[in-house]
Amino acid sequence: MFYTIDILGTIAFAISGVLVAINKKMDPFGILIIAFVTAVGGGTLRDILIGLTPVSWMLDMTFTYVILGSTIFAIIARNKINYLRTSLFLFDTIGIGLYTVVGIEKGINAELHPIICIALGTITASFGGVIRDILCNEIPVIFRKEIYATACILGGLSYFLLRKLPIDSNIVFAIAGSIVIIVRLLAVKFKIALPSIYKN
Repeated sequence: MFYTIDILGTIAFAISGVLVAINKKMDPFGILIIAFVTAVGGGTLRDILIGLTPVSWMLDMTFTYVILGSTIFAIIARNKINYLRTSLFLFDTIGIGLYTVVGIEKGINAELHPIICIALGTITASFGGVIRDILCNEIPVIFRKEIYATACILGGLSYFLLRKLPIDSNIVFAIAGSIVIIVRLLAVKFKIALPSIYKN
């Protein structure tokens, strides 16, 4: 289940990277690079922070093949998925939900404090998108007032609360990841945002 979630998160983030790169009118090589850093950027930073080197995607070629396949699929199907303004948002949201629980589980395996595990989950979920946005000359979503990292934190808290209940670990993964996705979807739908310190 954990490995499947990691793969699904990789697919979602790779496609979100492709959509951004296409909108920026990049060439195929640029699209692949953006897809790659979006998919593995957060996980790479996480692995380096906890001393797991070589990082996970270097040890398992499945991730590289998945990113390549997702990139090719998204390019071919771009006319069907890119015309929807919500496509990027949906794939990005699915990605952060899945990667939050992946990062938390990595922290647990490293025997870290729950707060640090939640931070690792947030880093795993957010920083691929941060790198993507910086390379595409955009202000990263995480640095704006949108509910993004906050959703990851709430999902992380729910993960540790659910672990105290007699629930199968696979169900805990699914519920915690779903909470991240639902919180972000509701925040955007109802325009819920963190307060700004700047005057309008």
